[in-house]
Amino acid sequence: MFFWHFGKLTLMLKDSISKPENGKVYWIEFMEQCNDIGIRSLPIVFIISIFLGMVMAVQFAYQLINPNIPKSIIATLVRDSAILEFSPTVICIVLAGVVGSKIASELGNMRVSEQIDALEIMGINTKTYLILPKIFAAMIMVPCLIVISIAVCIFGGFLAGTLTHVYTKQQFILGITTGFVPYNLFFSLVKSFVFSIVISLIPSYFGYYVEGGALEIGRASTTAVVVSCIVLLFADYGLSQLLL
Repeated sequence: MFFWHFGKLTLMLKDSISKPENGKVYWIEFMEQCNDIGIRSLPIVFIISIFLGMVMAVQFAYQLINPNIPKSIIATLVRDSAILEFSPTVICIVLAGVVGSKIASELGNMRVSEQIDALEIMGINTKTYLILPKIFAAMIMVPCLIVISIAVCIFGGFLAGTLTHVYTKQQFILGITTGFVPYNLFFSLVKSFVFSIVISLIPSYFGYYVEGGALEIGRASTTAVVVSCIVLLFADYGLSQLLL
């Protein structure tokens, strides 16, 4: 069953990679997807990121109660945790639920209501028109969201630490600037780029090939989110082993 789905998904991706019939129409669809995937996801990304940073600061301060440990170490841990794991992985799992379910239900509804069949009768390559703009938009917007998430997460750690007097502003700045490894940021962006393909491709597959009615659309949407989250976790471990 796995290889059947994998082969079908691969063929769908192969068919979607073709020259657009009308570049202007595809550009409009691409910009619409950038708005849906990127701009509309900003509020939830901002809220989750700032509270992740605040929770990390409080928990690290609770664990590092030894007076011999500099307070700036807490800021360093918040920075590295946000860059390496929390922002790319947690945010992408959330996006798999928010964006993935939307993509699957949107394509599923189009399939059930025979809109996809109508487009194909008109001579439009529906895989290219409906799926490729979503993948390209996710590949651009998700890494941007992760960069924003990292900055907001670190700011959340700053707020929680300074407002509760865990560390001073100077200690926090010292912590986030000491021992910074630029490769960690590169690793985070690579993860977000790979995750963006998973978030957009798997829900597109389940939505595009849905059969039945409204009940099947709901099931396809749920399956797409669950499978996307599982693949994200496998990819997270694989990339960590490969690149770190």
